[in-house]
Amino acid sequence: MANPFQGEVALTLNDERRVLKLTLGALAELEAGLQTDTLVAFVERYEAGKFSSADVVRVVVAGLRGGGWQGGYDDILTADITGGPLEAARVGAALLARAFTVPS
Repeated sequence: MANPFQGEVALTLNDERRVLKLTLGALAELEAGLQTDTLVAFVERYEAGKFSSADVVRVVVAGLRGGGWQGGYDDILTADITGGPLEAARVGAALLARAFTVPS
C-alpha cells in the first residue's frame, strides 16, 4: 500500500501494482532531463496543465525508480498502465504534490 506521508503513490504497470516515490535521487534524475531551468518551473508548468506526454513519462519513470523499479524509459513506452495516459498524468501530479507538501 502506498503511504502518502512518505510521498508514495501507487500505479498498476503491466498488471503489477508498483509504489512510486520521488526520492532525492529520483528528483535529481528528473531535473536533469527537464526542458526547464528549475524543478520549480517544471512543477508550476505541470500544475498549470502545460505538460507534455514526455513530461509525464519522466515523472513516472523517476517515481518508479525512486520506488525501486529497475526499468528504463524504453520499458515504460511499451508498458500497459492501468487507467492509461490519464492515470499516468494523475500519478505524476500526485507524486509532485507529495514530494513538496505534507498530506493533510
